[in-house]
Amino acid sequence: PHPPKFVGFICNYKKSKRNVPFEILNELLKINKQNINFVSVLVNPENEILEKLKDLNFDYYQLYDVDPNRTLHIKNKYQKKIISAFTVEKAEDVEKYLFYKNIADIFLFDGKGYEKSISFNHKLLDGLPSSIDKMIAGDIKIEDIPKFRNKDFIIDISGSLENNEGKKDIEKIKNL
Repeated sequence: PHPPKFVGFICNYKKSKRNVPFEILNELLKINKQNINFVSVLVNPENEILEKLKDLNFDYYQLYDVDPNRTLHIKNKYQKKIISAFTVEKAEDVEKYLFYKNIADIFLFDGKGYEKSISFNHKLLDGLPSSIDKMIAGDIKIEDIPKFRNKDFIIDISGSLENNEGKKDIEKIKNL
């Protein structure tokens, strides 16, 4: 068996069919996670949601649409590792990681879709240094994984393991 390294929970983006209400999150995060990192996925989070989540069993906050100063503030205040997420359409979108270089622990490059998994040209990431931890997301299918064999990316395939209702599909997970 190959357990996942990360399990993400969408915590404040109600447009997503994957959004998890706080009451359910509170129960889900009580399990023995063993060596899996729990990730709170947050889109431009308000202070209210950050305060609500602060005592839950998250290892990382994955932040979309949060500027570098606020990201540093969140990291320091809540003592969480940070995955800074960048939605990519063109080369300039990738270069934004430089503003977070001394803040983020992992840099996530995702498609522009947010609640819809949208791919992007992965060649835009070819110039990234091997010295940073990189994650890639955005409509990556199980059959795409061999394309990343010689790349140093953490691969987010969450969407490809779901059925049409956004629930995890046990058969797809077994096939993976």
